[in-house]
Amino acid sequence: MKKEPYTWPNVKPPIADTKEHVRIMFGDTVPDPYYWMYDYFGKGPDSTKVVNYLKAENNYLDTMMSGTKKLQENLFTEMKGRIKEKDESVPTFKNGYYYYVRTEDGKQYYKYCRKKGSLDAKEEILLDVDEMAKGHAYYAAVGFDVSEDNKLIAFGVDTVSRRQYTIYVKNIETGEILPDAITNTEGAPCWASDNKTIFYTAKNPVTLLSEKIKRHTLGTNAANDVLVYEEKDKSNYISVEKSKNNKYIFIYSQATMSSEVRMIDAAKPTESFKIFAPRISNVLYSVIPLEDKFLISTNKDAKNFKLVECALDKTNAENWKDYIPHRTDVLIQSVDEFKDFIVISERKNGLTQLRIRNLKTGNEHYIDFGEAAYAANISSSPEYTSTVLRYNYTSLTTPNSVYDYNMNTKEKKLMKQLQVVGGYNNEDYTTERLYATAKDGTKIPISLVYKKGFAKNSNAPLLLYAYGSYGASTDAGFSSTRLTLLNRGFVYAIAHIRGGQEMGRQWYEDGKMMKKKNTFTDFIDCGEFLVKEKYTSKERLYAQGGSAGGLLMGAVINMAPNLWHGVIAQVPFVDVVNTMLDESIPLTTNEFDEWGNPKNKDAYFYMKSYAPYENIEKKNYPNLLVTTGLHDSQVQYFEPSKWVAKLRATKTDNNILLLHTNMNFGHGGASGRFDYLKDIALNYAFLFALEGIKE
Repeated sequence: MKKEPYTWPNVKPPIADTKEHVRIMFGDTVPDPYYWMYDYFGKGPDSTKVVNYLKAENNYLDTMMSGTKKLQENLFTEMKGRIKEKDESVPTFKNGYYYYVRTEDGKQYYKYCRKKGSLDAKEEILLDVDEMAKGHAYYAAVGFDVSEDNKLIAFGVDTVSRRQYTIYVKNIETGEILPDAITNTEGAPCWASDNKTIFYTAKNPVTLLSEKIKRHTLGTNAANDVLVYEEKDKSNYISVEKSKNNKYIFIYSQATMSSEVRMIDAAKPTESFKIFAPRISNVLYSVIPLEDKFLISTNKDAKNFKLVECALDKTNAENWKDYIPHRTDVLIQSVDEFKDFIVISERKNGLTQLRIRNLKTGNEHYIDFGEAAYAANISSSPEYTSTVLRYNYTSLTTPNSVYDYNMNTKEKKLMKQLQVVGGYNNEDYTTERLYATAKDGTKIPISLVYKKGFAKNSNAPLLLYAYGSYGASTDAGFSSTRLTLLNRGFVYAIAHIRGGQEMGRQWYEDGKMMKKKNTFTDFIDCGEFLVKEKYTSKERLYAQGGSAGGLLMGAVINMAPNLWHGVIAQVPFVDVVNTMLDESIPLTTNEFDEWGNPKNKDAYFYMKSYAPYENIEKKNYPNLLVTTGLHDSQVQYFEPSKWVAKLRATKTDNNILLLHTNMNFGHGGASGRFDYLKDIALNYAFLFALEGIKE
């Protein structure tokens, strides 16, 4: 490895056409000359023009990055080389069978398998996804659900990458795919106890909203499936699932700030669903059925959530009694139930704790993880009668690890740790937990990792990552691909900014709606702190984020353009106002409680004040790589393409601006085990070109 400035080809970028379009709201007139880019999915007069523009941008990127082609190939090979190609997951026991996934050398996908009663039993391949995916540029199989009699498996398939799944049913004994094919679903089938009834969530074909729960009987035409619930509130997501003890079918309807649960006996699938507890404004709840009562996790009079209990036949909120009271310094994240235990995932001081309670004795204890910064979560423990909890554990230097924990004896057993092929020694790397001070005095945690030999002298390149929305917490976990950065001298840092939920529910509420700008200023303050403390310099500071984290990238380059040398914005949500005004776009109505509804004047002007697309100005911007997918259903392709077009026409610098559109994939990128590494190789090659790092 050596340093040598990369020579960017001297070619002109594509210039997008403009077309008059004006938005007028609350007396505010906003011209939008790139609005025509919305046209692709409408198949209107500009659809070919849209595709041609995206292809031109792709060609420009290929030309500009042509000098890194060999580097990208090497990076791909290097990262792929760390993956153990022939591998097998830790088997999970359920209803008499051990289930696992195994992968084979050179294969992009996997085989979903089981063995009856013993790991020494004969293997049954339930789904050979390697075979199923042949002939498809994209293939996702999800929601595997085996009937209680163990004879049938239902699953969802998406071959377009818009998260519109067709549900299929396979007879495990004969290998036959049944004629039952249910289109346009969320892809999460749920069996009733009669082994012939499936509940599923149907999507609106235009908005892709989850709006109906239907009941399908095997052998009947899906067009005649029975509607059992229709959600009228377009801000709610809905889903259907069976309880872990197999006694109930639950329908969940949840928005950002309210929820409602319906239920039936799983053995009586034709019964009408009854409401567990009517929805209450600003109250969220979820239900955990035990043998003799229900537990409910709720934020009712409890910002950080608490556990309450009620009798099996008295479920309305007035019957709820505190079981684990609210604590101001501890967030309850989730609960996993067993016949004799419950496991509560809590978050304190930004870190997850797993709390075990014995339901018979009332005794409690916590699992000791032994590290100061880490990521831990409850894994799949589907057997209700088990006394063993499975959990996942990782840190910035500890590869992903699967543990089995005996809740009676408190013994933990490492079942599997991610093998980094070629060797990996965690002693070669150092992690730190720092705190930046935001402008309002709030302490913002930063987790970072670097290879030993790093010196705090402002000379190291540093990549700062964050998400910061929806209450999603970004924990400090391991990545084998990240070693490619660290081994070339990069520091990698995660900013745990407001909008996530790392420090409790208030952390989330202080980074949403009319407080959304805290997310952006927190990130900027973290960047400035890392420069001040000499972990890097402005000339070597890079930023990365995707989706809502892409909104973050767009906002911070408007607000602090001179702080970053380069920015990677992946599938970025940047045209906030126009998207939130268009209720035909997937997710829009679901997310009014996250961003606000711009049909309300205050929300409109606040949103407009930070929306990246709206706030592009004639000034210098950092080097920028933007990625998107033509079939993206979460953040549609036209947001980043409009943003890039407007940036090209407006910015005053000669810095690099690249747009890459994957013409086959959507929001999550490639579906195979290895293809996604090509995108990471492109990102890293972009950073290395800016740094002058050559192989």
